[in-house]
Amino acid sequence: MPFENLLFEVDGPVATLTLNRPTVLNALNRAVIEELIQLFEQLEKNHEIRVVILTGAGDKAFVAGADIAEMKDLTPEQAANFSARGHDLGDLMASVPQVVIAAVNGFALGGGAELALACDFIYASERAKFGQPEVSLGVVPGFGGTQRLARRVGPAQALELCATGDLIDAAEALRIGLVNRVVPGADLLATAQATALRIASRGAVAVSLVKQAVHASQELPLAEGNRFEVRSFGTCFETKDQKEGMAAFLAKRPPQFTGQ
Repeated sequence: MPFENLLFEVDGPVATLTLNRPTVLNALNRAVIEELIQLFEQLEKNHEIRVVILTGAGDKAFVAGADIAEMKDLTPEQAANFSARGHDLGDLMASVPQVVIAAVNGFALGGGAELALACDFIYASERAKFGQPEVSLGVVPGFGGTQRLARRVGPAQALELCATGDLIDAAEALRIGLVNRVVPGADLLATAQATALRIASRGAVAVSLVKQAVHASQELPLAEGNRFEVRSFGTCFETKDQKEGMAAFLAKRPPQFTGQ
């Protein structure tokens, strides 16, 4: 379906999703959040697309934050509802079978940093900058910044970033484990696409279960997480991909996975 604020392109098993509000640095408002939720609800049922690359239009910003002009007059109830929809989006992105890669091409601040954190991992341009500057506006992060950031980089690093509102560059984001890789801006999408194609060449059920298991590890005690992994491992042996993958290994040939 067509979207007002999003561009969505599919190339085989890889889709590129671009937030397309460059005149306001791709700021998140309620309409953008709802469109993203609609799109990821569709992806949840799509077995042809294996990986989604999420980026921002223009050369300045991934997402520079939430739309302050829209937010400034919200009532407490309206603000809580807006925050809740951002969390709904993050939870949905974590639950879809596709691996979601953030390709951060510029500023990722506030809601933009939180949107990147809702992705499974982050590649960043050398010119990218990250931050949770909400306290400078008199508010706290509203789309998971205090939670996903702490799980990504540890509570002390997260508290320092959220309490100071300071921005960090891509090199510092890499050092603290916020991003997986930093590359020249001209190479960002190609680097993400190369990784996406490698993921898409693997067994689809296995990749989806790996995503579920790693996300579960952030919530479950170790013993329960290990049981989750055991169940996932057993589930793989119900699939044609497991039989094809192991047969191909023994025959010393590339596997031909079907996602079944």
